[in-house]
Amino acid sequence: MSKQQPVDVQAFINGHPFSRFQWAIFGLCFFIVLLDGFDTAAIGYIAPSLIQEWGVSKPDLAPVLSAALFGLAAGALSAGPLADRLGRKKVLVGSVLVFGLACLASSFATDLRMLTELRFVTGLGLGAAMPNAVTLMSEYCPDKRRAMITNAMFCGFPLGAAFGGFLAAWMIPQWGWRSVLTLGGIAPLLLVVLLLVLLPESVRYMVAKAQSADRIRAVLSRISASVSSASSFVMSETKAVVEGKSGLGVVFSRAYAVGTVMLWLSYFMGLVIFYALMNWMPVLFKDAGLAPGQATLIAALFPLGGVGAVFFGWLMDRFNANRIIAVGWLLTAIAIFSIGEVVGSVGTLVVVVFVAGTIMNTAQSSLPALAAAFYPTAGRATGVSWMLGIGRFGGIAGSFLVAELSRRQLSFSEIFMVVAVPALIAAVALLIKQFAHPEPSGAAKRVAEEVHAH
Repeated sequence: MSKQQPVDVQAFINGHPFSRFQWAIFGLCFFIVLLDGFDTAAIGYIAPSLIQEWGVSKPDLAPVLSAALFGLAAGALSAGPLADRLGRKKVLVGSVLVFGLACLASSFATDLRMLTELRFVTGLGLGAAMPNAVTLMSEYCPDKRRAMITNAMFCGFPLGAAFGGFLAAWMIPQWGWRSVLTLGGIAPLLLVVLLLVLLPESVRYMVAKAQSADRIRAVLSRISASVSSASSFVMSETKAVVEGKSGLGVVFSRAYAVGTVMLWLSYFMGLVIFYALMNWMPVLFKDAGLAPGQATLIAALFPLGGVGAVFFGWLMDRFNANRIIAVGWLLTAIAIFSIGEVVGSVGTLVVVVFVAGTIMNTAQSSLPALAAAFYPTAGRATGVSWMLGIGRFGGIAGSFLVAELSRRQLSFSEIFMVVAVPALIAAVALLIKQFAHPEPSGAAKRVAEEVHAH
C-alpha cells in the first residue's frame, strides 16, 4: 500500500476475510452477553429458595426481581454516551467488573434489602455491558455480514439465561442458592482479565477520535499484514454525519430523531411481550387447567428460540432490514393470539408456544444489530444503549400488564389477544422508520458503499 494514500478502515475490513483476530473479538463479546443472560436470569432461579430460607412472601420479592431491571435501564442510558466519549473497551471492561463484583457480593447478602441494593448495582453493570458489546462487535464486522454476526453474538443472551436454569437446578440442591450468585460473580471477573489482555479498542472509534496511526495500524495488522506500511487512516461514513455533536446530539438530531423514537418504541413493545409472558404464562396455564409442572415446562419453551436471530441476520444483510423485522413482529402477533385459542390441546399448545417464542425472540434479538447499522460511529454506542435502556421500561410495564388484565377479569384468550397488540405496534414503528429514513436492501446498500469507498 502506498504511504501517501490513506487507508479507509471499513473498506479494509470489507476487503479481507473474517480473521482469527475478529473471531476472538466475537468470542469475548459473546461471553460478555452470555454472562449477562446468566446473571439477569439468576434471581428468578433462586427466588423459590429465598422464600423458603428467609420466610418471605411472593409479593416481598417484587423489589428484588425488579431492582435489576431498573439498574439495567440506568446502566444502558449512561454507558452509551460514556462509550462515545471514552471508548468502547474502557466502558466494557468497567461494566463487566461492576456486574461481576456486585453479583459476587450478592452471594453474601443477609436480607432482602441488601440483596435488592446489590441487584440494582449488578443491573447497572449488565445494562452497560450489552450495548457496548453489540457496538464493538458491529464495528469489526464487514458490511455484508454485519447483521448476521452481530445477531449470532446476541444469541449468547438467551443461551446464558437457559444455561443458568440448568446449572441452577443442579447447583442449588448441592450447594444452596448462594452458589449460583458466586458463579455469576467469579466468571465475569475472570473474563475481565481476558478483556484487558485480548480485547482491542474499536478501530472505527480510534479513527473518529484521531488517535495515533501506530495504534490503528497495530490493530488492523492483526486482520491482515498488508496494512503494515500505511501511515494514515480515514473512515468513510455511509450514514449522515452530524458535525460537532455529542453521541446524544447525534441520536436526537433531525437526521436521526424519527428513527430513534421508532427503534425505542419497537424494542419497548418487544420487552412488554417478553416479560408479560415470561412472568405470567405458568400462572395463566395453571389457571386454564394444566398441571403446575406441565405449565412451567411449556412456558420454559418460550425463551429458547432466540437462536433464530442468526437466520434473520442473514436475511437482514440481503434484504431490507426494517421490513424483515416488521414481518417478524406481524407473525409474532398472530402466534401470541393463537396461544389463547389452543389451550384446550396440550400438544398444539407446546408447538404454538415454541413457535411464538422463536419468532418473538428472533425479532427482538435483531433490533440491536438494526440500531448499530442505523447510526454513524459518533453516535452508535449511545443509539444502541439508549434503545436498550428505554426498552427496559417495557419489561417493567409488561410485568404489570397481565396483573392488571387479570384484575379486570379478562378471559384467557382475551389476555393473549391484548398481549399480541404490542407486536403490531412494533411492526408499524419499523415501517414508519423505513418511511422516514428509507434504507435500500442489503445488496443495493453494498453496491452504494463500494462505489462510495472507491
